[in-house]
Amino acid sequence: MEPAETLELQCALAWPPVTGERLGGWWLRAAAGFTGRANTALAIGDPGLPVADALDRVCDFAHSHGLEPAVQVIKGGALERALGGLGWVPNVAHAAGHEVSVLVGPLGTPDGTARMLHAPTPEWWELCAGTTEPSAAQRHVLTTAPAVGYGVAETGTETVGAVRGAVVDDVLHVSRLAVRPAYRRKGVAVDLMGAVGVWGAALGATRCALQVSVTNAPALALYDRLGFSEHHRYRYWVPATGSCEDRSS
Repeated sequence: MEPAETLELQCALAWPPVTGERLGGWWLRAAAGFTGRANTALAIGDPGLPVADALDRVCDFAHSHGLEPAVQVIKGGALERALGGLGWVPNVAHAAGHEVSVLVGPLGTPDGTARMLHAPTPEWWELCAGTTEPSAAQRHVLTTAPAVGYGVAETGTETVGAVRGAVVDDVLHVSRLAVRPAYRRKGVAVDLMGAVGVWGAALGATRCALQVSVTNAPALALYDRLGFSEHHRYRYWVPATGSCEDRSS
């Protein structure tokens, strides 16, 4: 099994921030607040300076982009212990869930009529981003990557499900899988996973990876049925109140 750090970086490249800055092995990211992954520092590897100093850089970068400082860290690693010692805490208030399971599994096979598009439609945006008029940050994160495809499942003229796929190296990163409530538990999600899997395989992917909050039981059950297993987990950490003041103001 490949190191968690390698898979984390591949997933991050499939989800590019609007603005990024490298700090040794760390990647400071900003995207106008759209998703935790694109607006935290991916803290893997050696930042090239003491951790306390690196966290000061994280704070300054976040504040300069109007963000609350946060880091994304592999769960159980040495860095988590260092964060706790420096006054940082798990971001349990993160709305989408502060602890995430990174799953790996096989590429799906055709199982229906879902298809992949070269460009997102308004209906795709509605399902995958909650709006038919995405912001510049949403467009950048969801459409900018080495190779991106947009899956849709349709019933008649209605788009009933959608998914995003991005290929980095030999990994198909799947995200934003969404099915309209009236069509759930009818095989639409499996259909979409099959379509995006075939698309990814054609671009050289040999396996699939996705990231799911550990509190999202329905999604975890779906991926378990599709043959996925947990590779590792990551967590979001934030500074304790008052320990990371905005020095730019």
